[in-house]
Amino acid sequence: MPKPRILTTTVGSYPVPDWLAALPSEQAVVDATRVVFDTQRQAGIDLPTDGELYRFDVNHPDTNGMIEYFIRPMAGISSVVGRSVTEEFSRHSPMGFRRKPAGVVIGPLGEGSLNLLADCQRAAGVAGGDFKFTVTSPYMLARTLLDHHYGEFEALTLALAEVLAAQMPGLPAACIQVDEANIPGNPADGPLAARAINIVLDAIGRGTQRAVHFCFGNYGGQTIQKGNWKALAAFLNALHADHLVLELAHRPASDLDALKLIDPKIALGIGVIDIKVNHVETPDEVAARIAAAEKKAGAGRVKWVHPDCGFWMLKRSIADRKLDALVRGRDLFLGRR
Repeated sequence: MPKPRILTTTVGSYPVPDWLAALPSEQAVVDATRVVFDTQRQAGIDLPTDGELYRFDVNHPDTNGMIEYFIRPMAGISSVVGRSVTEEFSRHSPMGFRRKPAGVVIGPLGEGSLNLLADCQRAAGVAGGDFKFTVTSPYMLARTLLDHHYGEFEALTLALAEVLAAQMPGLPAACIQVDEANIPGNPADGPLAARAINIVLDAIGRGTQRAVHFCFGNYGGQTIQKGNWKALAAFLNALHADHLVLELAHRPASDLDALKLIDPKIALGIGVIDIKVNHVETPDEVAARIAAAEKKAGAGRVKWVHPDCGFWMLKRSIADRKLDALVRGRDLFLGRR
């Protein structure tokens, strides 16, 4: 069958299988990643993700390793965080939901032992087809750090962008997605965040889809950032992205109004599965959410549908049923059988 005009994808994380958490090993990660890919493909997902299982850290279950995985290996960052550092970070308070920084910047940033290519190649070996690989935004990473070197938030953010950009060439994925869950609550930083994210996007090889995912936070299943999509329209239009991946299922209906403000050259991806609740959507609910988005954005503007964010906080039984609802709802909207 030809590809439908609206494709399905997932955002990134998947519930860590109990057997992987109980007995982790390199081989177990490979096996679990294969399971995650196969589960999505059997559900009919057009562009699956690898589940980000290689990032999982039992010491940071609320963020699923999306910060520490990138920060800890970098040169120029110390992971020694004692009382004085914690108190200094608390006074600085760049992120209200973190009591201590992910690390302290003590010198020029460098790749250190960060090796995204190795993890992407491991995923490619068991993907069974095209897949999406994800990387956390430099802006979000910068807000988790205590800076004792650069002296300016802008300089720190751009330095992180350069380190991440150097990791982009040659990644064997059909799509690279940058994840940003902090800028929605800080729209005034839009120009800086766009500049930093674009450094990463511009380093992605030709022929690879460039996506950017935005949500209003998913810290332990809670919404963290206040704000709305309309305030971010200019920022979104400044991105060098092929498509956006937007949280909308858990958002007020008024947020759909912002879709018509997004430049038509950027394809729209809309969240139609709410990952902050255990309720499993029906295909009718998913189809209705797509219809509401296209009514606001214009017929044919929606190119992707997906969950609002990653599935890491849900039970596998619920996540898998939501996957099924996503595909069935898309098919119902398009009149596919």
